[in-house]
Amino acid sequence: MSEYIEHDKDGVSVGLVEKKYFTFAEPPDDMLLEGNARLGPVTIAYETLGTLNTDRSNVVLILHALSGDSHVAGYYSEDDRKPGWWEIMVGPGKGIDTDKYFVICPNIIGSCMGSTGPSSINPASGEPYGFDFPVVTIGDMVKAQKALLDHLGIKQILSVVGGSIGGMQVLEWAVRYPDMVISAIPLASTTRHSALAIAFNEVARQAIMADPNWSKGKYYDSTKPNLGLALARMVGHVTYLSDEAMRRKFGRRLQNKSDFSFNFDADFQVESYLRYQGQKFVDRFDANSFLYITKAADYFDLRRQHGSGSEAEAFAKAKASFLVISFTSDWLYPTYQSKAMVKAMKKNNLDVSFCEIEADWGHDAFLLPNERLSALIKGFLDRNFNELQKK
Repeated sequence: MSEYIEHDKDGVSVGLVEKKYFTFAEPPDDMLLEGNARLGPVTIAYETLGTLNTDRSNVVLILHALSGDSHVAGYYSEDDRKPGWWEIMVGPGKGIDTDKYFVICPNIIGSCMGSTGPSSINPASGEPYGFDFPVVTIGDMVKAQKALLDHLGIKQILSVVGGSIGGMQVLEWAVRYPDMVISAIPLASTTRHSALAIAFNEVARQAIMADPNWSKGKYYDSTKPNLGLALARMVGHVTYLSDEAMRRKFGRRLQNKSDFSFNFDADFQVESYLRYQGQKFVDRFDANSFLYITKAADYFDLRRQHGSGSEAEAFAKAKASFLVISFTSDWLYPTYQSKAMVKAMKKNNLDVSFCEIEADWGHDAFLLPNERLSALIKGFLDRNFNELQKK
């Protein structure tokens, strides 16, 4: 295989990548969490793409959404046919150009994709943490990422980029470590969940905890709560799409039949699709991690944690320039929430650009090919990098 793997019309792939690991907070120097619990040791899985320049000024930190991981682009092996989750955006000549920028993508703590989470071994018991794992917050995730960057010798980040829950981490980075962050790109995100978003997360959590195989989180040596997790994913997946996307993709078309079955089989294509998505999810994700990450997202409230109830005050410490992007059909984190954060940023005289992108595919639109999105991110990064070089 050549250095760059030919991929699609959007360009070539960054090629082969490697999942790396960093462990810190070894007892007795455990990591103090926002809930006052302690966690240690803590391992973070991460990937790096591109080359760090001599003055370390080209770092782009990419933060993933709920079920994402550190595998942001490229391939693990020559036989690997599945690239990273943002292959369309990250790579040579793409929106986030790995010929120019050094990309770091860590897996969040609480996850099951290599970083310490509920499925990790609890050193105190020698068994998986399960529900003994402490509740973590978006702030805790960012604090762990900061430890990773300290380990890598990174003192300045050209841009922090992320969508959805990744966007929450972007905002947390900007206000928690303002002297490190030159620019920030929160995509399809919010400063705090609405009641609707919390409600959907709670329905999904209850689906998992109602599964008799959940066993209060102690299922790792027995049958897993696959039914509950599949239902949780089905609920979540509906919120990631839009009415228009589902109309175009499915309508009321039947699944491989000419008439109703008059039973409870999957008559409609949309039913079959959701069942497939649920089943596929249980093969790669941990039910407890789903509980912990959705709870962290629900707890996130920038104005409560950093602004004494005021969104404008929450951004008072930030120094970064921002590119805030929303999507017209995103009803999970609708545009009015992005506009509210932009207004709060402007009250602090921050350099803010905002764009609402016309897209029919709902909340997941930031993960799909979009030339305008790629151009916006590329232009924003290049501008901030060029300005930094002049200083």
